[in-house]
Amino acid sequence: MRRAGILFLAVSAVLIAVEQPGFDAGRYLDHIKYLASPELKGRASGSPELEKAAKYIADKFHADGLKPLGGSYLQPFEVATSSRLGKTNEFASVIGGEVENFQVNKEFVPYTFSASGKASGAVVFAGYGITAPEYNYDDYAGLDVHGKFVLVLAHEPQESDANSVFDGKVYTVHSETFAKAANARMHGARGVILVLDRVNHKDSKDEIETFGNDTGPTDAGIPFVQVKESAVEPWFRAAGKDLAGTEQAIDSDLKPRSFVLTGVEVRENIDVERVVRTVHNVIGYLPGTTPEYIVLGAHYDHLGLGGHYSLAPSMTGTVHPGADDNASGTAGILELARYFSAEYSGTNKPKRGILFMTYAGEELGLLGSGYYANHPELPLDKAVAMLNMDMIGRVHDDKLFIGGAATGTTFRADLDALVSNTSFHVDYSDSGYGSSDHTSFTAKQVPVLFFFSGLHGDYHKPSDTWDKIDAPRAVDVLKLVAGMVGKLEDEKDRPVFVRVTEETNPHAGSVSGSGSGGYGPYFGSVPDFAEPPTGVRFADVHADSPAGIAGLKTGDILVAFGDLEIRNLYDFTYALRAHKAGDEVEVKVLRGTEKISAKVKLTERK
Repeated sequence: MRRAGILFLAVSAVLIAVEQPGFDAGRYLDHIKYLASPELKGRASGSPELEKAAKYIADKFHADGLKPLGGSYLQPFEVATSSRLGKTNEFASVIGGEVENFQVNKEFVPYTFSASGKASGAVVFAGYGITAPEYNYDDYAGLDVHGKFVLVLAHEPQESDANSVFDGKVYTVHSETFAKAANARMHGARGVILVLDRVNHKDSKDEIETFGNDTGPTDAGIPFVQVKESAVEPWFRAAGKDLAGTEQAIDSDLKPRSFVLTGVEVRENIDVERVVRTVHNVIGYLPGTTPEYIVLGAHYDHLGLGGHYSLAPSMTGTVHPGADDNASGTAGILELARYFSAEYSGTNKPKRGILFMTYAGEELGLLGSGYYANHPELPLDKAVAMLNMDMIGRVHDDKLFIGGAATGTTFRADLDALVSNTSFHVDYSDSGYGSSDHTSFTAKQVPVLFFFSGLHGDYHKPSDTWDKIDAPRAVDVLKLVAGMVGKLEDEKDRPVFVRVTEETNPHAGSVSGSGSGGYGPYFGSVPDFAEPPTGVRFADVHADSPAGIAGLKTGDILVAFGDLEIRNLYDFTYALRAHKAGDEVEVKVLRGTEKISAKVKLTERK
């Protein structure tokens, strides 16, 4: 009996050991291998492959015993994922009564953000289409373009001159096509025609862009097309001018050479269709004994085959697997779900629940987390904290970035205690704002932490592959995250949210109308990246900022900035950049059904 009893105890000990919660680097890496596999084709939002990833995550949540909310692990929402050319795209020039029709995708092409519809009118050459008061340069100076088409050059002047006020080494924001569109519309133009500036690009062929390779708002509110250089040269000759000579003259002294293209008229019918898809956040819940809960989140979408946001544009059409960005964070959520569901099994429940979430639409502008924050399936006032993991798979030199450290009153002391038992060298950031999903919760006054192992040369490229992931070190990050969850579970009082001024985040950024990494003076709002039909919705307004002092509030939709109509975030960015600290600007916002005016005195960025 005694030997049998010892054997029984030994077997029981082995069984208990197997059932103990823990992390496994091999299993963690297996998740990444699948999510970043060729089969999933880069997990683009709106793609069938993203839905495969969603099912994979939901199945893991189910296997770990997590509870679905609202009857499903999937929270659906719609996003405009792309644009496509409609059936009717026509463009023609008229010179001296002679009509010349151009072929779409051969001699002209609309941009994805172009407005659709029929239009016709006279043409004005507006140089590079730039208004840059900071450089004392304005292609529109003294030029009346109301109701006319503006023909503009791509890029910016003196782009190869290292001594140019436009930098000469790195393009400024004025070179961006969306900036040219916003500037033309704000000057009253009917449409924009862009031609490549081949004086600065002598080795380039006279070719048009492939449709879909540009970036910008969903709808810029103005027709915007590119036309081949050979197509517009006759327009200059009809006006007694020379295209190449005009470009050279502008570059020689940075003096605009804008003029009316006398005798030239264009007619167009632009048909760009917005592609809207249903995508899903994947959500699983481990209930606690109280209504309070902790959010663990990561985005699971990536760039698909490249396109707009690829940093290897010549490789568009190649799978961008996104192993680190952000299969690494998603695999972390799956490991943490397994860990905590094993730790809190049977009748052993946590005091505070744990909500595990993976988001779609992050690469399109924090759309999934933003949707959840505006449509929460659990009360947000019960959210004790949100811990976000975005790119945790490539820790280098033991360095780890943790953002949001000052957004919760207890965070820094808890983190310091936990980090002291690791080999990490932590670079803390106080702010809860940045270009990843924690920002959506900061705007709702939920304390946040952002775990990030740093940028690298494979970011947003096809070379971000699973074999470059340091799984054991990523597991060390997960242990730190789990330790922080344990602190939040054990503490009697929850951390109190602290509003911290936003900072430039080490993670790659998105367009911002007011953040400290933006352009122009300080305004003080945080944009909601899910675009309303028109205008810019504020996800947050800092109380002590120019916007807050003027009485603007979270949820307001900015529709006018001075004399300029604001249709989208790009308009806001452009309008803000045209002002300086000390300017007082009258703005108009929609607050519910009411239109409210306020005077905002802009300040220097901090």
